[in-house]
Amino acid sequence: MNTTAMSPLTVTPLGFIPGLKNATLVPFNETACENWKEIHHLVFHVANICFAVGLVIPTTLNLHMIFLRGLLTIGCALFIIWATLYRCALDIMIWNSVFLVVNLLHFIYLVYKRRPIKIEKELSSLYKRMFEPLHVPPELFQRLTGQFCNIQSLKTGQAYAAEDKTSVDDRLSILLKGKMKVSYRGHFLHNIYPCAFIDSPEFRSTQMNRGEKFQVTIIADDNCKFLCWSRERLTYFLESEPFLYEIFKYLIGKDITNKLYSLNDPTLNDKASKKIDRQPSLCSQLSVMQMRNSMASTSDSEDGLQMFLRGTSSASSLRNNQQEFYNAYGVSRLQHDVFC
Repeated sequence: MNTTAMSPLTVTPLGFIPGLKNATLVPFNETACENWKEIHHLVFHVANICFAVGLVIPTTLNLHMIFLRGLLTIGCALFIIWATLYRCALDIMIWNSVFLVVNLLHFIYLVYKRRPIKIEKELSSLYKRMFEPLHVPPELFQRLTGQFCNIQSLKTGQAYAAEDKTSVDDRLSILLKGKMKVSYRGHFLHNIYPCAFIDSPEFRSTQMNRGEKFQVTIIADDNCKFLCWSRERLTYFLESEPFLYEIFKYLIGKDITNKLYSLNDPTLNDKASKKIDRQPSLCSQLSVMQMRNSMASTSDSEDGLQMFLRGTSSASSLRNNQQEFYNAYGVSRLQHDVFC
């Protein structure tokens, strides 16, 4: 290697470096922020307070997501004001504008979901008596009653179903107003009052058998209005809503039980039937799934019906009423449906 070709290392004296005499060496164990800037404007602090309050709202609060999104929206808006008027920082303003739009959209959506659902006047009593106690949301009830059903009416003396003539495959109905009378071969069985299913036994007993006819005659005893579902469309809808499907199974099973009870007390009126609904029972104390499981432990449905009826009537009236009910509704077909 030719050492003479290498340029010698040039060392510049410290005194010849411009401005180095005025430089101050900063030790590593001390902070560089000796002169703190002045405190930001009050708008900046209010914005951060909004963020802090929104983040500490407990999730157990019913409207915590609405409050969170609302406070984040307010905080972002205050940050935009601070960045625009007091800081003149374009990047801070742009980022907070994006956050403002995102949180505002979420806030509007959450408020929209919490809007009060207006239920038709004719259906409000039905919802409050049958569906609201089972925690069915108003929007779900509105979907159930607003798409594939209609309100129909019957005048006094008109027939809803004729024995051995009317098909049971077409519809399921709940009485809204008035009173209906159910008879079998001219023998009175029981009345149907508002907020009760009209044809619940037929609906449950013929779920697997199509093409059957009503075994009872149902006639309007007053001017009546009833909510009528298309059976096929209702079944399809309930298959897509498991929660509502279980609710319907519970309500129909309870309605059939009430009809069994009314067989032993033909004088039962609407006020008495409401009192029965309010009385604590197995169905009202247990959840829907617990009720189904407990009922499933009954191996023989006719024995179960006999045990129920035995507690509400004498043995002589039991034989007559049971026989009429078995003949009219075909209880042998309800073995699995009512108690399982």
